[in-house]
Amino acid sequence: MVAGRVVPIRVLLRDGAFGPEDITTLTAAFEDTLLALGVHDRQHPTVMLVAKRVIELARQGERNPKLLRDAVLKSFRDDSL
Repeated sequence: MVAGRVVPIRVLLRDGAFGPEDITTLTAAFEDTLLALGVHDRQHPTVMLVAKRVIELARQGERNPKLLRDAVLKSFRDDSL
């Protein structure tokens, strides 16, 4: 939880595919990405998109939170072309 709210990425990580350290890394990347996008409303549709992209990239092997954040941001820029 963050400030009394459920962090959407944790809900998606309940399948057990990631260990505790991975979950900490993915959560940091998720939070940093939302901050970079200026998304504060946890009900905004972007929140779930960010969570899913972070997980997708982590499943491809990336575990650096800054690189995950940057890759998610890049993917959103590329999608808007």
